[in-house]
Amino acid sequence: METIEKEGYTRTKNNGVEYFQAAPGVWGMKIVFVNVYIIATTEEAGTSWVLVDAGLRGSADKIVAMAEGIFGKGARPSSILLTHGHFDHVGALEELLAMWDVPVYAHYLELPYLKGLSSYPPPDPMVGGGLMSLMSWMYPKSPKDLGKRVRRLGTGDEVPNLPGWKFIHTPGHSPGQVSFFRESDRTLIAGDTFVTTKQESAFSVMTQKRILSGPPKYFTIDWGASKESVAKLAALAPETAATGHGYPMYGEELRSSLGQLLENFENEAVPAYGRYVKEPARTNKNGVQYVPKRVTNPILLASAAIFGLVAALGMVYTVKGGRLFSSTG
Repeated sequence: METIEKEGYTRTKNNGVEYFQAAPGVWGMKIVFVNVYIIATTEEAGTSWVLVDAGLRGSADKIVAMAEGIFGKGARPSSILLTHGHFDHVGALEELLAMWDVPVYAHYLELPYLKGLSSYPPPDPMVGGGLMSLMSWMYPKSPKDLGKRVRRLGTGDEVPNLPGWKFIHTPGHSPGQVSFFRESDRTLIAGDTFVTTKQESAFSVMTQKRILSGPPKYFTIDWGASKESVAKLAALAPETAATGHGYPMYGEELRSSLGQLLENFENEAVPAYGRYVKEPARTNKNGVQYVPKRVTNPILLASAAIFGLVAALGMVYTVKGGRLFSSTG
């Protein structure tokens, strides 16, 4: 086992995987560009624990290795909690449930997308911000059908199998997104309500540069609700924030950054162009009811045209062996 202290949290290499401890009894692991979390019921990391989110498809073995690195061989959670059901947060669910056979909990407004009833509103590649946005038209939006294995979180704010924590409905990025909060030390699992990297940018995703940002633009379907959700979480004055993308943020840096994000939300978080900027998608307990028409981003299209031209010229230059306009090639 190898441990590294960095920026307020500890990274551990163990059992063939690398994960980090975000807070007492809370561990996370980055799977390509998205995080999953494990929360123990005691700071001593006893045998009772839950998994929060399920990462990308094909990542079940890594998640199991993380759990067994913390709790020992054969470790299994009491349940799986979902912040929301986007493809990068539920990808390994079926694989994990085949091994663990435990209940999955989500907000009731997220259930249509987890019971095969409705696809999510389409992601929007026109929001700009980088390659992750531009590629978003390819991201899966079809529902999973977990049947009776998925259950709704209760009508209060208690979290099943996780005493001392509460869930908070934080919609905007998705209809039934929730965050989890432990009052005793103000630890927050924020999902994608806000994130601690610029998720739209492939460069930021690769380098994991820590900067508090609004929810990933390409999948956010209601910007008014999203701002209200950030305000809810800022009002908690969290000491620790572990988000769906990016590494944890702490203390005054976290609270100050949240305040700045909220104050400048329209300029910093909301894209200048986008399908859902002027009008949100409408959803209910049955799923998607209305999706606004697509819009175009002239700046993005112009940039893509210039990039395409440069790429084409570069290809011609390469084929011609460096004699771009030679008639002897």
